Amino acid sequence: MLSLPASIRILVCRDPVDFRKAHDGLVAIVRTHLRSDPLDGSLYLFLNRRRDRVKLLQWDGNGLWLHYKRLERGTFRALDSGSEITRAQLGMLLEGIEVKRGKIRSRFADSIRIEPRAERDEGPRERAS
Repeated sequence: MLSLPASIRILVCRDPVDFRKAHDGLVAIVRTHLRSDPLDGSLYLFLNRRRDRVKLLQWDGNGLWLHYKRLERGTFRALDSGSEITRAQLGMLLEGIEVKRGKIRSRFADSIRIEPRAERDEGPRERAS
């Protein structure tokens, strides 16, 4: 499995892609169909017509990575075109996990914002003996 930072964007191209395309062909699809910059560090996901193969394209600041997975049996589930998915959804897609009527528990969040604590007027507290 891939190790991806929490800040990464994962964009999906739902339209079937000719998998004879390599780096340059996929970069052109990112620019024209997804209207995005392929060199921004995002991860781009492509499926073939039969949905039994997936390619992931990513720029790491030094070059383009192309990850490829072919299923021996079964298919990947269909995704919304141009949509953004989470790392968890990508992991489930690649592992073949189909969560029917799945729901993220309320105690989990995609992202949180932590505010610094306000300084107290009292000053440091003394220890009770």
